[in-house]
Amino acid sequence: MPPAAARVTTAATLLLNATYEPLCVVSSRRAIVLVLAEKAVSVDAAAEEVHSESVTLPVPVVVRLTRYVRVPYPAQVPLSRRAVFTRDSSTCVYCGSSATSIDHVVPRSRGGTHTWDNVVAACRRCNHTKADRSLAELGWKLPHPPHTPSGAAWRLLGARTVDPRWREWLGVPESVSA
Repeated sequence: MPPAAARVTTAATLLLNATYEPLCVVSSRRAIVLVLAEKAVSVDAAAEEVHSESVTLPVPVVVRLTRYVRVPYPAQVPLSRRAVFTRDSSTCVYCGSSATSIDHVVPRSRGGTHTWDNVVAACRRCNHTKADRSLAELGWKLPHPPHTPSGAAWRLLGARTVDPRWREWLGVPESVSA
């Protein structure tokens, strides 16, 4: 298989439910199999094509299932260092400089939890200065309270960058990567 064909079949494809609700991200190879098995239809395709002896198919970028699939659980966004940096735009919430670490707003030594509502991105200087003290003790204030990210893009992608061709299906503005 030529290198170009290998690249195309390992690309990512957004999978939509029959109701156009985003479900997950699958490999382009999996999306092609779903389209050929008539379990999904291509909604948007790339310029590249995949060829077989009798079929030429544009590589799907977005596919929609032909039958509705019930999702039995509400998807949670996992808390990770990378996701916190993405949520806070890799800037320190205390001073606005480049963030290099994460900080617990209410220190864990004082009963703070390791949850989205208590973790923020911080620069090394601010994190060291704050240490295990509260914001009130330092006289610091947060510009906005930390929150759990929501929306289809976060639920499906976490901190991964969004393909520009998926934006209309995920409801993500042009300036946001995830």
